[in-house]
Amino acid sequence: MIELKNVVKIFGRRTAVEDLTLTVPAGAIYGLLGHNGAGKSTAIGMMLGQVWPTHGEVRVGGYEVTSHRQQALQRVGAIFEAPVFYDYLSGRRNLEILSHYTGPTSPARLREVIDWVGLTGRENSKVRTYSHGMRTRLALAQALLPNPNLLILDEPGDGLDPEGIHELRLTILRLNRELGLTILLSSHLLTEVEQLCTGIAVMNQGRKVFEGPLASIRSERRWLRLRCGDFALAASALRGVGLVTADREGRLIELAPGAASDGVVRFLVEQGMAVFEIAPEEQTLESYYLSLMRDSRVKPAV
Repeated sequence: MIELKNVVKIFGRRTAVEDLTLTVPAGAIYGLLGHNGAGKSTAIGMMLGQVWPTHGEVRVGGYEVTSHRQQALQRVGAIFEAPVFYDYLSGRRNLEILSHYTGPTSPARLREVIDWVGLTGRENSKVRTYSHGMRTRLALAQALLPNPNLLILDEPGDGLDPEGIHELRLTILRLNRELGLTILLSSHLLTEVEQLCTGIAVMNQGRKVFEGPLASIRSERRWLRLRCGDFALAASALRGVGLVTADREGRLIELAPGAASDGVVRFLVEQGMAVFEIAPEEQTLESYYLSLMRDSRVKPAV
């Protein structure tokens, strides 16, 4: 659905995006992650034809955005940057006005998108009376007006309370499941990305540092949580005999290929070390993301 090939964007002397190649398959909920200034918004701007790439190719729906912008974006809806509405008008009237930018929209379609985002009953209230969560729903309704097959959502949960985040998550899942929409989600809410997405890409300082399925993150490294009398001494001894390859945080060890937890316990007991606990430590998206940022020596703004 989205293909970026060797995309570069340079603003003056600053390279915002460097050699970005990215593929978002049709039907996926795909996460685009990175610290503030990593290049996510620039990449999304190029997908939406609002920023022109310096080099490379950006395709949406099979069409090259720079040369066939209208065809590429005719079935794309987006929440990009801060949505702006007329506060003194109703939600419905805002949607009627905004629909002129996307093409003729029937009253039936307006009712449909209002219902999809859960604004039925409040659509005739002035937008100035809307909560932040209701404004987010209105922005999502605007994105659904062109009957898209692709939704691009840039930080849609920003500023929402836990209830609003939960409702947004259910709506995104429903849009994907029941309407078959492909959804590209850029977010700092890593726990939400983990619950929503099957694949992700991570950007750091304009470059892609990871792309792949979330399942591969959880199985990438075999970390065990080890509680014993002297962790540092135990970890050093285990590395010395080739049972582990790394340790971190004063509590985690990484098994060497072919090693198993029972072998670790047996060795430590034979060395006279007390073992209180040994258990698998599943790597979360947050821990993996932070390790990527650490490896790149960048403090993330999550």
